[in-house]
Amino acid sequence: MKLGVFAVLFGGQSLDDALDYICDSGLEAIELGCGAYPGDAHVPVADLLKSKKKCKDFKKKITDRGLEISCLSCHGNPLHPDGRIARAHHVAFQKTVRLAERLGVKNVATFSGCPGGGPKDKVPNWITCPWPPDFEEAVKWQWEAKLIPYWQKQAKFLKDHGCRVGFEMHPGFLVYNTETMLAIRKAAGKQIGANFDPSHLFWQGMDPIASVRALGDAIFHVHAKDCRVDEANTLVNGVLDTKHYGDEIHRSWIFRTVGYGHGEDFWRNFVTTLRMVGYDGVLSIEHEDSLMSVNEGFQKAVAFLKNVLLTESTGEMWWA
Repeated sequence: MKLGVFAVLFGGQSLDDALDYICDSGLEAIELGCGAYPGDAHVPVADLLKSKKKCKDFKKKITDRGLEISCLSCHGNPLHPDGRIARAHHVAFQKTVRLAERLGVKNVATFSGCPGGGPKDKVPNWITCPWPPDFEEAVKWQWEAKLIPYWQKQAKFLKDHGCRVGFEMHPGFLVYNTETMLAIRKAAGKQIGANFDPSHLFWQGMDPIASVRALGDAIFHVHAKDCRVDEANTLVNGVLDTKHYGDEIHRSWIFRTVGYGHGEDFWRNFVTTLRMVGYDGVLSIEHEDSLMSVNEGFQKAVAFLKNVLLTESTGEMWWA
C-alpha cells in the first residue's frame, strides 16, 4: 500500500513546487483535482485534452519525480436541480474521465449527486427520514427518476473510456453510507464503487471497519482523513449539525488530521482490513483540519501514516 495526498491541499503553490514538496515529504502518489468543487488549480484540463504532447509532458513532470497519479477528482453534483450547476458538474466529470483515459489513470472520484425532492425544486434535498410520507415518496423519485438513470448512462461512458468512478459516501448526497453505495452499484454496475473516506462515516455512527468488510472489492480509492465526535455536544444535540465548520467548540463533530480523532489501533486495523478485502492501492491524505495549518496537519498525517504502514508491512508471523 502506498501513501499519497489529495494535492488540492497545495492549490496555492505551482504544480512544480507542490510536486517537489510532496516528494520531499516521502510520498509516492498524488490525487489531482480536475474541476467542480475541488477546482483544477494544478490541472489545465482543457489544454491537456487538446494536446497529446502537453498531456505527455504533464504526466512526465509527475512520473519523473517517482510519483504516480492515484486518482483524478471532480467532486460535484451532476444531479443538482439548478440546470446550470448540474450541467457544469456533468461536463467536468466527463472531461475528467477523458483525461484519466489519456493519462492512464484508472480512478475518478466524485459524489453521487443529490437532486431536489421533486421536479420543481430549485435546491438539493437530502432526506434523512421516511415520514411524513412525502419524504419516502421523494426518495423513491430521486433514485428512480434521477440517480439510477444518470449513473447507468455514465457507467457505460466510463467503461468506454477504461475508467471507473469512486463515490465518496458523503452526507448531503444520495450515496452516503454502505447500504446506498451497494444499492447504486447493484443498479448501475461495477464501474461504480467507493472513494472510501472514513471521516464521513464516523460522525454518522458507522464503523468504517465494518463498512470496508461489507464493500470489499467495491473500494476503488481511499482518503485518509479523521473525524472527532464531540461527546459533550452530541449528547445534547445529536450528530446532525449545520453550524459552520469554524465553530469548533460548539459543533457535534469536526474533521481532524489522522490520529487526532482515532488512534493507531483504529488506523492499523483499517489498513489491515483494507488489505484483507484486497485493497492494495493508495491512502490519499485529505487535510480539512481547521485546528491545524496546512503544513502542520499534512506533516503530522504523513508521519503518523508512515508509522502505521511500516508496522503493517514489517510484521512477521510467529510461524514464519
